[in-house]
Amino acid sequence: MQNMASDDALKVRDLRFSWDTQTADILNIKNLDIPMGRSLFIHGPSGSGKSTLLNLLSGVLSVQHGSIQLLGKEFSSLRAAKRDKLRADHIGYIFQQFNLLPYLSVLDNVTLPTKISTQRRQGKARHARALTEEAEHWLAQLQVPRSVFSQPVSRLSVGQQQRVAAARALIGSPEIIIADEPTSALDQQNIDNFMTVLTQQCRSIGSSLLFVSHDMQLAGFFDATYDLHPSTPGEQE
Repeated sequence: MQNMASDDALKVRDLRFSWDTQTADILNIKNLDIPMGRSLFIHGPSGSGKSTLLNLLSGVLSVQHGSIQLLGKEFSSLRAAKRDKLRADHIGYIFQQFNLLPYLSVLDNVTLPTKISTQRRQGKARHARALTEEAEHWLAQLQVPRSVFSQPVSRLSVGQQQRVAAARALIGSPEIIIADEPTSALDQQNIDNFMTVLTQQCRSIGSSLLFVSHDMQLAGFFDATYDLHPSTPGEQE
């Protein structure tokens, strides 16, 4: 996929956000840089603004104060429609509840981003392969059995659905993968297996991985960590 000129996938400066102007900021981040091809683990207790931060970084929420750059382009000042397009082109998202469409097959769920983004449809990992072949590639890499590829995704186990959601995020090789508490419903063995496969696959395509969780045991899978605390600036390590 074509990159914009930048050493950082995301760059945050002086970011503050509150849900009510009469209350304290839920987020107060002075500096946060996420280099291209690197992984960052964001940790914080309930109420520290983890999901709010992800919504700001992906352009779902508008920035109130400060700035966010996406691949060297000022992202926070764009209109919602422009942010939506950049998100579709450059960000693969793994939701906590996976957000798969239960009536679609596994393969159709994985290829959904390519229906929205021409750039994802022409992703570098696919080369000349058909979209279905690329979807099959990512499912195989994530250890989803070929026997379920054509089944409705609702028939899969929670662990298998999680891997389908990851394959959907990876298709088209977006520069940034964002994961919001995707392991919360899994047992420890499935968590370890999933984290190993996800981090390996992100490295294989050079994608930056931004992963949010309350589980500090996962920090060892990542290049750096960032701790969020309610109403206080975090620290990048």
